[in-house]
Amino acid sequence: MQYFDVFNGDADGICALHQMRLNKPLDSTLVTGVKRDISLLKTIQAKAGDQILVLDISLDKNRDNLIRLLETGCDIQYFDHHFSGEIPENAKLQAVINTDPNTCTSLLVNEHLKQKYLSWAVTAAFGDNLHQSAITAARPLNLSEAQLKQLELLGTCINYNGYGSSLDDLIFTPENLYRKISHYGNPFEFIETDNNYQKLVSGYKEDLTQVELCKPAHETNDHSITVLPNEKWARRVSGVYANQLATENPDRAHAMLTHQHDDCFLVSVRAPLNNKTGADELCRQFETGGGRKAAAGINKLPASDYDLFVNKFTQAFI
Repeated sequence: MQYFDVFNGDADGICALHQMRLNKPLDSTLVTGVKRDISLLKTIQAKAGDQILVLDISLDKNRDNLIRLLETGCDIQYFDHHFSGEIPENAKLQAVINTDPNTCTSLLVNEHLKQKYLSWAVTAAFGDNLHQSAITAARPLNLSEAQLKQLELLGTCINYNGYGSSLDDLIFTPENLYRKISHYGNPFEFIETDNNYQKLVSGYKEDLTQVELCKPAHETNDHSITVLPNEKWARRVSGVYANQLATENPDRAHAMLTHQHDDCFLVSVRAPLNNKTGADELCRQFETGGGRKAAAGINKLPASDYDLFVNKFTQAFI
C-alpha cells in the first residue's frame, strides 16, 4: 500500500498537511506545486488499496481524476473550502468540504482533529486573510497580541511563498517548505529557531516594498485594479498584497493583474471583506479561473480580455 499527500502549496495547504501528519506520522509521496497549480490528482498513478489525502484544492477542478482514482479502488480523504460542485457518492471517499467564506481547509482539519494542533490552524487562517476567524479560533490558546502578530506574519509569509507562475519564482518550493516546517510541533519554535523563517520574512518585506510603489490603474470607492510588471517579485507578492489592500479597504473589491511572458495576466481577486462573496463566480467566467467566494483568481487572462475583465469586475461588486 502506498500513501499520497496532495496539497495546495500555500499556507492553508501546508499547515493542513502538517496538522494531519503531526497527528499520524507516515512516509508518503508528496504532490504539490505553486498556489495556482491545483489540478494535482491528474499526476497520481495509484492502485487499489492506496490511500490518498487531498487538502485545499478544488474538487470541481479535479473531478475526473478523483473519480478515476476512486474507481481504481483508492481510499481518499478530502478536505477543502473551494467550490466543489456535486460531490461524488462513493464509500471510498471521505469528503469534508465547507465553502463558508469565513473558514479554510486548516480550520476544517483542526475541527476534525479536535484542536490538537490549533496554533498551526490559526497560522493558516491568517495566511488565508481570515483575520477574524484566526483571532476567534485562537482564543483557547490565550495568546498575547504580540504572539498573534507573530502567527499572522508567519501565515502571511508561508502564503506569500506559494505565489508565482512556476516553482522558479518561489523562495522555497512548497514541498521543501513543508519539510522544513514539519520538524516543529509549535509554530513559535519555527519562528524562533529556524533561519529559514528569517529568509521568508526578508523576501516578503523586500517584495512588499517594491509593490507598494505601484499605483492603481483603476480606482473608485468600490473597486481597485493594480497592474504589476512581469517580474518574479511581482508574481510572488501579488496575492498577499491583494490581501493587504483588502484588509486596509474592507468595503472595496480588489484585483491584482500581473503581466506574464505570454501576453497574459495572472489575476488575483478579493471580494470586499465586509461582503465576502462573488470572487469565485467572477473568475469562473474566464477559462482558467476559479477559487472561493472571498478570494479567487485567473491563471491566464489574455491581455486582449483586459477591458472585458474590468467591466465584469466592476459589475460583480456593486
